[in-house]
Amino acid sequence: MTQPAQPTGTTTPSTTRRGLLAWRNAVFVIFFISGLTLATWMSRIPAVRDGLRLSTAEVGILIFGLSAGSVLGLIAAVWLLGRFGARRAMLLSASLSVVGLTLVGGGASLLTSAPFVFFGLALVGFGIGSLDVMMNVEGAAAEREIGRTLMPLMHACFSLGTVLGALIGAGASLIALPVHWHLLGMAILVLATMLVAVRYIPLVDPRAEAAAAGTADGPKSRRGRLRASLTVWADPKILLIGTIVLGMTFAEGSANDWLALASVDGHGLSNTEGAIVFGVFVAAMTVGRVLGGPVIDRFGRVPVLRACAVLGVLGLLLFILAPSHALLYCGTVLWGLGASLGFPVGMSAAADDTKNAAARVSAVAMIGYFAFLVGPPVLGLLGQAWGILNALFLILVLMVLAGLAAPAARETRHVSG
Repeated sequence: MTQPAQPTGTTTPSTTRRGLLAWRNAVFVIFFISGLTLATWMSRIPAVRDGLRLSTAEVGILIFGLSAGSVLGLIAAVWLLGRFGARRAMLLSASLSVVGLTLVGGGASLLTSAPFVFFGLALVGFGIGSLDVMMNVEGAAAEREIGRTLMPLMHACFSLGTVLGALIGAGASLIALPVHWHLLGMAILVLATMLVAVRYIPLVDPRAEAAAAGTADGPKSRRGRLRASLTVWADPKILLIGTIVLGMTFAEGSANDWLALASVDGHGLSNTEGAIVFGVFVAAMTVGRVLGGPVIDRFGRVPVLRACAVLGVLGLLLFILAPSHALLYCGTVLWGLGASLGFPVGMSAAADDTKNAAARVSAVAMIGYFAFLVGPPVLGLLGQAWGILNALFLILVLMVLAGLAAPAARETRHVSG
């Protein structure tokens, strides 16, 4: 899952159009890399499970390492930006993900050690979580300087990265490439690409970034921000928007973690076919995000969110109950389309009220990350008790709740005079 743009820019832009476009393209690439890294691990979950001989519940605990690391990375991101500056902080985060990915591969197919894989996943999660915040901050700054709406395309780049990662994972599974060689190769590719991309991120004094990010203020200002952050949790509208984000993010994150395995264990597909199903899901997510902006502009947030909830529920029912592989793939497409817009629309709705916007967006984002944190182990435990397909009914319930809460995201109309 990606993090919302922060309201405060941290970067001094290039003064030339060529520099601005290079900056924009670098952020596109970084979003793409983040998605590629995440999908590399997710596409090989069935193979890792088989290599470690884990139960469904144990896989959920393993995935918890990735989720917990992501949350820690989210918390640490602002400090890293203030301490090292955008270029070095982003490269550091990507490097941690690369190291973690390599450890996961070695632990899965060389050492066959679940604790080793858990530690590697925690590093992957920390790197991706912190990079998630940084790339959105950088993307928002580039968007403002260029003067065009670019964030939806940036998030689509993340989804494109997951599509490619899933396809490469399916190919690796098809040719029976050992997990450690696959993940090592992808780690090298990610690091090499990141080394090139960050060269086009504008340089800024880390102290200026700390001040802009809110880490260099005095105690009084920090107390004020704390009060503002706590106050928004009493706002019913924020809680309802959080319900939308919770349901949609749970649907997205659970598919990332469990879709391939559910296809294998629940429907009898091969590991390769399971990776392909995951690729179909992320492709549908990508299409939904690319086309979602114009659709929302045409019909409004509430109808689109309701339609997404309906599509997601239908897709989940088809995937869980599908009597044929064709319907399984159809359900996967609908599931992906249904889950594609909830998070970005929720972030936009939270930021409609410009007063205290940062605290509102932060609160909704925390609810979304809560879904990523608790989803994997909860579904793992339910899957162990009642079967992984039956466990997916929990997602269906949350999608229904998200659809019912959709009116909370209605656009704010400003009346003049």
